[in-house]
Amino acid sequence: MALRLTLKPNEKIVVNGCVIRNADRRQNLTIENYADVVREADLLDAASAATPVKKVYFFIQSALLRPDIRDELRPVIQKSLAELVPIFNERISAHIFEAANHVATANHYKAMRALRPVMQYEEELTSLFAGGPTAVEAAE
Repeated sequence: MALRLTLKPNEKIVVNGCVIRNADRRQNLTIENYADVVREADLLDAASAATPVKKVYFFIQSALLRPDIRDELRPVIQKSLAELVPIFNERISAHIFEAANHVATANHYKAMRALRPVMQYEEELTSLFAGGPTAVEAAE
């Protein structure tokens, strides 16, 4: 099944490690065979990987972008995910288990996507402990 992407003007994507920037108009792109694809918006820079969940996300992202180190990162990722499970409630832990399953099948993009709700929940908890507004309060 083909992957269809609609790229915003000047949006970057990474396909099999190659960074591609769209021109100044919206474009449709169809990838007809399996490739490691990630949008710029889904990437996390190393400096932002300061929390436990974001660190694991960054490891998974690194495995996606760097096939040469995937085998080395897989046990690190699985161990890090396992360490997160007892920290969170059952609903959130389900996303962590889902991410671990995707890592085991080498579907790193889906693993990253599975961790997004966990990162959002982690941010809400951090905000609560810091005394700031939660994501729900900030949206109101």
